[in-house]
Amino acid sequence: MDFSQALKEKSDAIVDRWVEAVYQDEQIEATKELTFKAVRDSLPRVLKALATVLSESEKSDLQTLVDASLEHGILRAEQGFEPAEIAREYRLLRLVIFSFLEEDLLQASPVDLLRAVRVIDTVIDEAIARCFNSYTYGRLQELKQLQNQLRLTNQELTRLVRANKDSLSHLAHELKTPLTSIIGYADLFLRQHRQQPEVHDAPSNIESIERVLKSGRLLLRLINDTLEISRYDAGKMKLQPTLCDVSELINSVVEIIEPLAHAKELSLVVDCDRTLEQVITDPLRVQQIITNLLSNAIRYTEFGKVSLDCRKQSQQQWVISVTDTGIGISSDAQKQIFNPYFRAVSDPLVQSSDGTGLGLAIVSRLVELMHGEIKVVSQPGKGSTFTVILPLEANGHEHEVEKTES
Repeated sequence: MDFSQALKEKSDAIVDRWVEAVYQDEQIEATKELTFKAVRDSLPRVLKALATVLSESEKSDLQTLVDASLEHGILRAEQGFEPAEIAREYRLLRLVIFSFLEEDLLQASPVDLLRAVRVIDTVIDEAIARCFNSYTYGRLQELKQLQNQLRLTNQELTRLVRANKDSLSHLAHELKTPLTSIIGYADLFLRQHRQQPEVHDAPSNIESIERVLKSGRLLLRLINDTLEISRYDAGKMKLQPTLCDVSELINSVVEIIEPLAHAKELSLVVDCDRTLEQVITDPLRVQQIITNLLSNAIRYTEFGKVSLDCRKQSQQQWVISVTDTGIGISSDAQKQIFNPYFRAVSDPLVQSSDGTGLGLAIVSRLVELMHGEIKVVSQPGKGSTFTVILPLEANGHEHEVEKTES
């Protein structure tokens, strides 16, 4: 008896019943997020191939069976099926096929019945074997991709850890100098006081105290700057925008910075555009930006002047420019000046100044936080110009960091 025709006629019904059974099986959880088409997959081709094997007149189409089963395994691997889930769906397929062919099988002779059962079992077993073969291959490929991703992630983590160690090394080095000074001069002062308790206000003692205070202030500034960088990198900075008078903002900073310029006999020139009266911004952050830029300009300028220019650039932006006649910055150094602890010059006199190497790093982060832009134009020996472009209306928001290398 030829069962192939019966199988062909009932193929659509078998597919529908099988998909329904797979959906209802609580032990096959991977189908919960899949469509009917995705679950059905290549089953119609498997049934078509099975019909040719059952037929005594047609040539067995084993290649279609092999191809369909391999595709099924690859797809199930992509869909996240577990091996046990694949085994269960083939078990359900076997049950559904026999339930639909039961009437025809019962009418067959014992020989035909045994042959049909044996062929159906063999074909399904072969389909399972091929399916698991491609499923395993797909999983191995996925594992290799995951391994490569983990390797890249590990390399990135190693780089970040190394960079963090470098930053800590720089910080430790920067902290060491003022700490050594504080300890050394404090110890000297105490020894002198013990040896000559009657001498309290000697010039040497006062000088030692001043050096201790200076080193202490530098240490405090270094720690505060480092914390400022850390807050930004951790995404903890939040703007507090308010309506601000630009002239008042500039003057409040100039009053603090002006003595530094006078101490070096430098001219501090301020030019504010009268059309730019008020902006919506975070006054504290703007003051930090201007303070750091002016302090940097004065620190690296021995002769000439430092200029601060403030103007409206467009209907949406305003500009702060700080220009000096100092030592300038080489083109190579300009690529790194916004990195923490980087010093653009190796001059001992400059290196021994009260700079922390964090001022420009803080400025760049604050400008980014305010959705602005910072540019630098400089030539060695001819001075530098730092230009900050900010929006006229800043939005208050929590800064979220995408991890990038500083």
